[in-house]
Amino acid sequence: MTTDIELSPTVGIIAGNGVLPFSVAELLKARGINPYLFAIRGFCDPARVADFPHHWIALGQVGRLTRLLKSEGCRDVVFIGGLVRPALSEIRLDWGTLRAIPMIAAALRGGDDHLLTGISRIFERHGMRVVGIKDVAPELLMPEGSITRVSPDADAIADIAKGRELMRAISPFDVGQAVVVIDGHVVAVEDIEGTDGLLARVARLRSEKRIRAKPGRGVLVKMPKVQQDLRFDLPTLGPKTIDGVIAAGLSGIGIVAGHTLVAEADVMTAKADRAGVFVTGLPL
Repeated sequence: MTTDIELSPTVGIIAGNGVLPFSVAELLKARGINPYLFAIRGFCDPARVADFPHHWIALGQVGRLTRLLKSEGCRDVVFIGGLVRPALSEIRLDWGTLRAIPMIAAALRGGDDHLLTGISRIFERHGMRVVGIKDVAPELLMPEGSITRVSPDADAIADIAKGRELMRAISPFDVGQAVVVIDGHVVAVEDIEGTDGLLARVARLRSEKRIRAKPGRGVLVKMPKVQQDLRFDLPTLGPKTIDGVIAAGLSGIGIVAGHTLVAEADVMTAKADRAGVFVTGLPL
């Protein structure tokens, strides 16, 4: 995969938790682009941040962040890594934040996609361009087809189709990006607990004998919401997702190719292959 836009010489990475901010930084360096991390306190890994040029910021320091982005020459900005949605009372207010309070408050009243799109407008008002993963690190996006030795069988393909149909139907409600379907039955839908919590819930239902299907049946389906701003909050999977799928007794994962982030792909694929679990990229 290749990016369709020409990036500025230095790209600002607003970094949450997980390994993906650092994977993006390494890929930018390999392309001759300077990554500059703006690490969010309480989320970003301090041990990894030290390997890159960086500043630490607190949630809500809009004024400080925009000043630092400009001072480091970051015309392009990408958001990457996990965050927990803050309450308005938890945001540290600086003068730039106070000026943006009406926009922030409006963004917090919507779903996650509404929130992130609203926050991005604040940066765009300061002359920056908010870009997506496909622009800065397309190598991290899921390709089409199975990346594991095992591919979905006819039953799994039918479950994937049912899951995709459900996800399209509930997209307007901005609930989640994943569903578990077993033998044509919708077993669980992702909510605020995230995909790890969803899979743990399915594992618990199995242990309580509330799911009767034998282990090795059923799928996890992940896909972005219809009309989602694809610069933000793409579905993500990695080695931990495979652990959850194994514990939940599922046969594999179906995810939309080109619209899903894959963290530590080699480790994830090796783990899936050892367990006989499939991971397949679906056409949009």
